[in-house]
Amino acid sequence: MGSSLSLFLNPRGSVAVPPANPGLGDLPESCVASVMVYLNPSEICSLAMLNRGFRAASSADFVWESKLPINYELLIDRVFGGVDDFSNKLCKRDIYARLCRPSYFDGGSKKVWLDKGTGRVCLSISANGLAITGIDDRRYWSRIETDESRFLFTILRGGPDGLAWDFHNGGLKFETPCLRQQRVGLLGRAHLMGLASVVYLSCVVCELLHMSGVYLFIKTKEVPFYIVVDCMNRVINRNSLHSMTSYDQFQSIAYLQQIWWVEVGGEVDFPFPAGSYSIFYRLQVGRSSRRFGRRICNSEHVHGWDKKPVQFQLSTSDGQQATTQCYMKEPGKWKYHHVGDFTVTGSAANMKVKFSMTQIDCTHTKGGLCVDSVLICPSEFTERLKRF
Repeated sequence: MGSSLSLFLNPRGSVAVPPANPGLGDLPESCVASVMVYLNPSEICSLAMLNRGFRAASSADFVWESKLPINYELLIDRVFGGVDDFSNKLCKRDIYARLCRPSYFDGGSKKVWLDKGTGRVCLSISANGLAITGIDDRRYWSRIETDESRFLFTILRGGPDGLAWDFHNGGLKFETPCLRQQRVGLLGRAHLMGLASVVYLSCVVCELLHMSGVYLFIKTKEVPFYIVVDCMNRVINRNSLHSMTSYDQFQSIAYLQQIWWVEVGGEVDFPFPAGSYSIFYRLQVGRSSRRFGRRICNSEHVHGWDKKPVQFQLSTSDGQQATTQCYMKEPGKWKYHHVGDFTVTGSAANMKVKFSMTQIDCTHTKGGLCVDSVLICPSEFTERLKRF
């Protein structure tokens, strides 16, 4: 009996208290961080909300360095002109977050960003950064200020004035804790499921205007923000709350009125990380405008695109080439036209990529085409573009 009692006594003779069951908070931060290396960024951010230990582990430099492109320092040097400010002032997590925001370079004609979920590089070239035959002759081409020049972004959670945005099952959920009035949905949180309306949002009011898609406008002191959802709850276009500045969109497109020889080309010299990439032209047949708040398509100048296909070409500095062709159809719809794919095998040097769109059959004129931009993105993102 004495030996049995001694099991419950410590060396000093007092009763020992059995240790409590260990929890997640008791895991060493280094162990948690070592596991997070194998997770994607969204999973890391979700785990960071569990407790303080996980939050501290999620900030480890080696966790986020594994999510950055292997040549991220070359990317920073190309876009920002140096890495000193980033290395000295920002941790790896903040560098990742900064690179996920669209950054403009080459005089604002190009922008680059990382896909938030994968860390893959995406790049876009505006119509102003393309070489367009006859662009300086207003008889043929004109540059049009429009709110339809936009690009594919990953929607983020959080933003200025407490606004948060997310997509759920093809619908759009938004949180607007700072709104005082809202005629669509309830204060704080609403689900725009099944709506087909134009909605203007500001920090104080939300107004339902008419039935033609869902447009969300955040009116700030700088530039509007909008998301477009069609009647089937499919996301058509969306901008980003990352940076509410005048650079969030290129704001202009090139519009072809009439010409015999169509040639729109360009090139980019950039340190792409290793991987497979695809190039797309974002084009629309017909010119969009608004009448009484409703989007309409003017097909007055549309002609010549049904006679011969448009040819797309690309070539790279290491000898890769691709050629595709297609007919321009479906007036009034922005479409991504696939040029081709190229592969980057090394990340230590720049890759120069040239691309072009031509229709040079001079037996007939062509007209009524809008040119927005050229998108270079990882090839696995091709399925995403089919929804736009």
